Amino acid sequence: MTLLRLDGVCAGYDGGRVLHDVDLGVEVGGFTGVVGPSGSGKTTLLRVLLGTLRPTAGAVTRTDGLRVGYVPQLQTVSWDFPVTVAECVLMARRPAHVWPWPTREERSDVAAALDRLGIGALADRHIRELSGGQQQRMFLARALARRPQLLLLDEPTSGVDVQTRHEVLHLLAGLAREGMSVLLTTHDLNGMAAHLPHVVALNGRVVATGRPEDVIRPAVLEEVYGARLEVLEHLGIPVVVDRSHREVAS
Repeated sequence: MTLLRLDGVCAGYDGGRVLHDVDLGVEVGGFTGVVGPSGSGKTTLLRVLLGTLRPTAGAVTRTDGLRVGYVPQLQTVSWDFPVTVAECVLMARRPAHVWPWPTREERSDVAAALDRLGIGALADRHIRELSGGQQQRMFLARALARRPQLLLLDEPTSGVDVQTRHEVLHLLAGLAREGMSVLLTTHDLNGMAAHLPHVVALNGRVVATGRPEDVIRPAVLEEVYGARLEVLEHLGIPVVVDRSHREVAS
């Protein structure tokens, strides 16, 4: 079942075009990574999927009543904002009555989301006191508190260590197995190849889409990144190497 579909979508800002004729389908339980360099249109694509940016051409088809959760880049967050972890998560809910008094159901949803991500004990801590991995988990909990059918994440593994990256991707894979659709953007080709069943290579348009071994190939990467990149295989997983660095090293 397709939750959301883009057909021939073009989008941009102030008359300039960033996305060109993009076709993309988001299936129930799908786990997709969108890879591409800075300026390739990854964040623009997320905005189109969220509905905060209208296409200049093409069509966007959504399932009626589709619930979408969103996790922003951590670098865009003001960490001095005076809220606790629980309060930050609660802000994602749509209160049934006057803010800031939450209902019992809302408090229960927030506690359940924090516990699920292993940070229930941090509920009363100020958000700036969290580590990078804890901050990412908090925003995941914030997104999950809306009970989304589709979860969109903008560079969720940027700026975190390898162990945190693995934990975040493991959590997302678990959500996909439970039937939630997950789509994320990333610069991290090698980290994604080991975890994601479906990859979209984007540079203004969709250059390639499919399994990592079908997308992470030298010809595709050169078209997307404009650089000569070599793809090796390690334990059945494609590994990207900057060929110019290998030649200098040799």
